[in-house]
Amino acid sequence: MRCLCKQKETNELKVEGDVGAEPIWCNRCNCNLDIEEIPIKLDLKLELFEWVKKYGEWIDWDKDGIVPNGVELEEEHNKEGLKLTEKVQKELEGKYKVSFSPSTFAKT
Repeated sequence: MRCLCKQKETNELKVEGDVGAEPIWCNRCNCNLDIEEIPIKLDLKLELFEWVKKYGEWIDWDKDGIVPNGVELEEEHNKEGLKLTEKVQKELEGKYKVSFSPSTFAKT
């Protein structure tokens, strides 16, 4: 996996949602990785894309706050992200270390 790390390769990945970004990141330098380079099954890639498209449903972008039930929406998003992270880790076991970075916007 190419990224901005000094070694230009990483075996430490994280699953994290963000607006306009792919759901897999380097856990060392935080660069956003091209999911096409991640050796996981297509159906899992599609699940990750569906999940990341929902990122921010709890955010009121106009008021820079949260929507009603925003805390619950964010918690549900994080639960789903953790399940997807476990699937990614299972597929990449022995090749990559995969962690999950939950959203904390609604809690701040």
